[in-house]
Amino acid sequence: MSDQILAQPELAGVRIDTDSDDISRSEVILKGALAAGAVYGAMAVGPFVGRALAMSGGSDVDILNFALTLEFLESTFYKEAKGRAKASGDLKSLIEVIGRDEDEHVGALTETIKKLGGKPVAEPKFDFPYSGTAGFLKLAQTFEDTGVSAYNGAAPQIKSKEVLEAAGSIVQVEARHAAAIRLQNGDEPSPVAFDPALSEAKVLKAVEPFIQ
Repeated sequence: MSDQILAQPELAGVRIDTDSDDISRSEVILKGALAAGAVYGAMAVGPFVGRALAMSGGSDVDILNFALTLEFLESTFYKEAKGRAKASGDLKSLIEVIGRDEDEHVGALTETIKKLGGKPVAEPKFDFPYSGTAGFLKLAQTFEDTGVSAYNGAAPQIKSKEVLEAAGSIVQVEARHAAAIRLQNGDEPSPVAFDPALSEAKVLKAVEPFIQ
């Protein structure tokens, strides 16, 4: 993985509209982390998520905007999948259910950010590189695993108990999504007993070689 993917997410196949004046360096790094996750998987993206949050200042609004970007990605992904993934039966129903959940997460996070006096991030434009049902499921597993890992990584930095409670209610649902998608792929729904966590020192050590 290189720092080029962090600075230029399109190199990983995720096209992001950065024309808005509201796009900050931290947001570009965050979107690059999502792009890297799409290629290298959830375990690889963890350090970059931590770096993005550190650069954003780590306030509750920053963290919620980080979560909102994740939810925008997933909401768009499942919305497109309805006509693109060639799904049928249980998988088709699952896409509908997960898509509705992600849409509700987007709405809830947007409203919470506004109530806290913040400005919700603009919705990015994505280009998801997959073909057919198998390609959809592979990318879905990456996104869902990455989403759970990202919420877990962000939680210790949340200052408000109310915001932490809201994030906790979302990550539980995201974990169920991840398990359901894993089962569709024929994988273990819960491959480990504990999600791995990285200390700040380990995050910095892992990130430094890839950041200019």
